[in-house]
Amino acid sequence: MTTPQPTEHAAHPTRINLARTAPKVFKAVLGLDAAAREGIDPTLVELVQIRSSQLNGCAYCLHMHTADARKAGESDERLALVALWREAPNFFDARERAALALTEAVTLVATGGVPQDVYEQAAAHFPEPELAQLIAVILTINTWNRIAITSAKLPGTDERVQH
Repeated sequence: MTTPQPTEHAAHPTRINLARTAPKVFKAVLGLDAAAREGIDPTLVELVQIRSSQLNGCAYCLHMHTADARKAGESDERLALVALWREAPNFFDARERAALALTEAVTLVATGGVPQDVYEQAAAHFPEPELAQLIAVILTINTWNRIAITSAKLPGTDERVQH
């Protein structure tokens, strides 16, 4: 058996640090993130962030948000099933399933847009102001995923942790 080789971006640890190089942009994304979370259940925010990070292949964000979810009381059992939430409907309520479906559609928007039935299901479970916040959370995690992947962030190096 061969040992998997590091991905191309992981081999470049000296890539740009957006927080340091473009601090206004980074602070704006932080502000968007904080505004997007307002009024949304923190556990749901983490599930959405985990699913988007899985789809985008962002190990840095996936590591960060699974750790955050555990700290918020999420079970390892549910975290292990986020990637296959459709096959585990008894682990996620209808509202969570609607949010996860919307997360997938928005994250993978280039492959088929956001289907009307997915949008309607989310709209049935979230009042319009909360739906807007949920969409903002999805947009924000997709932005963070792209920042982390482009700058080759490594899992386990969460810069929010104070040393």
